[in-house]
Amino acid sequence: MTATHERHGHFIDNQTVPSQAGARLPVTDPSRGTECAQIARGTSADIDRAIGSARAAFQGRWGGLAAMERGRVLQRWSQAVLAHQEELAQIEAMDTGKPISQARADAVALARYFEFYAGAADKLHGQTIPYQSGYTVMTLREPHGVTGHIIPWNYPMQIFGRSVGAALAAGNACVVKPAEDACLSLLRVAALGAAAGLPAGALNIVTGLGAEAGQALAEHPGIDHLSFTGSPETGRRVAVAGAAHHCPVTLELGGKSPQIVFADADIDAALPALVSGIIQNAGQTCSAGSRVLIERPLYEPLMERLSIAFGALRAGPASLDLELGPLVNRKQQQRVWDFLSDAQASDIVMAAQGEIVDEAPADGFYQAPVLLRDVPASHRLWREEIFGPVLAARAFDDEDEAVALANGTDFGLVAGVWTRDGSRQFRLAHRLQAGQVFINNYGAGGGVELPFGGVKHSGHGREKGFEALYGFSRLKTVAIRHG
Repeated sequence: MTATHERHGHFIDNQTVPSQAGARLPVTDPSRGTECAQIARGTSADIDRAIGSARAAFQGRWGGLAAMERGRVLQRWSQAVLAHQEELAQIEAMDTGKPISQARADAVALARYFEFYAGAADKLHGQTIPYQSGYTVMTLREPHGVTGHIIPWNYPMQIFGRSVGAALAAGNACVVKPAEDACLSLLRVAALGAAAGLPAGALNIVTGLGAEAGQALAEHPGIDHLSFTGSPETGRRVAVAGAAHHCPVTLELGGKSPQIVFADADIDAALPALVSGIIQNAGQTCSAGSRVLIERPLYEPLMERLSIAFGALRAGPASLDLELGPLVNRKQQQRVWDFLSDAQASDIVMAAQGEIVDEAPADGFYQAPVLLRDVPASHRLWREEIFGPVLAARAFDDEDEAVALANGTDFGLVAGVWTRDGSRQFRLAHRLQAGQVFINNYGAGGGVELPFGGVKHSGHGREKGFEALYGFSRLKTVAIRHG
């Protein structure tokens, strides 16, 4: 793999540069639990340098580029990602542990984000507003300036694409702090962007720890807009840091998403979505369908089929391309173990469990997928995000109870509904507290075009689709009195 055992620097001003302090961090391959590379350990000094580079680009070559030309750069970048799909997938699989086929899909999704925002760059329009006689009033959409992006480790390429792609299309210059656990693919993607024509400073990446480089980015007065994806706890700290210098913040903070299955559902269609919704990326997905609510007449028959499906699932190294890879690190593995210990202590029944294959290295961070039944609505397994391949199931008796159970957490990111009743489909779409509701499907294949974000503790603001361009721009009203 390209990134194996390499020593990587920051990407600033279209150059690879070391940390000014000279410090480095190890990168661990989750499949093996061994070091596979090293990255620069960024500090506030590196963040200062990156923001200075971005400001110069915004005030210079990048900021002065026509929207049509920005779109052409993004389109060339999209084609470069596709041309290097296998290389990027190998890096991503090693860095995150996800099966290689999922890493390939992530590279394709990244290219699609760039393609989508390439086409949208010159279509971010203002409006004219009818007003009093003698006036012409218009609105303009303008970039914020320098935007900061804090990217998590579960989907580095995809979240980079939906965040940075939109920000660049709107005309901003970007400073990115990726997760120290998984940033190698983004450094390679940045180099491809420079080769595709991104001017120096339009994109800068500073690697390092969240408490050091990430905090410095969030607190920096030179940042005009912040985008953060991660935990609610860290999200609150990012929001507070941004508020100190009146910086707008977009937050995507995870979920505890329900899939609601009514007795009239097409079970053959629902079953694979119920399984894939929780095992994709080993359950380390903000929008994972981590709870399944089943109407009581269907509960035992569906649980039997789910148990069979879970029992056949396998976790193993990324290279084997099984249903699941490892968790990203030892800390995340321990977190999942703690939740499962709680389940055992609370006498919650494990209905089924997959397997970790014999070929999995003993030091890898593996967790077999688990199906739990009859989970109490008051239990933390029902209410809190586990971020692992653990599906909590329980029965409900009527529509009102299903809605109450589904909405009965602090989160509100995604929900799924499985029913043939058309009226019920519309009722549930309105009643569920979630940023996305999927009817008789779950996730819509990623949906680059579909606005994504949450309510309640799942955050605020929207990414993906055209809606993201509004978040990465600001509205200016111009009123001209001409008599």
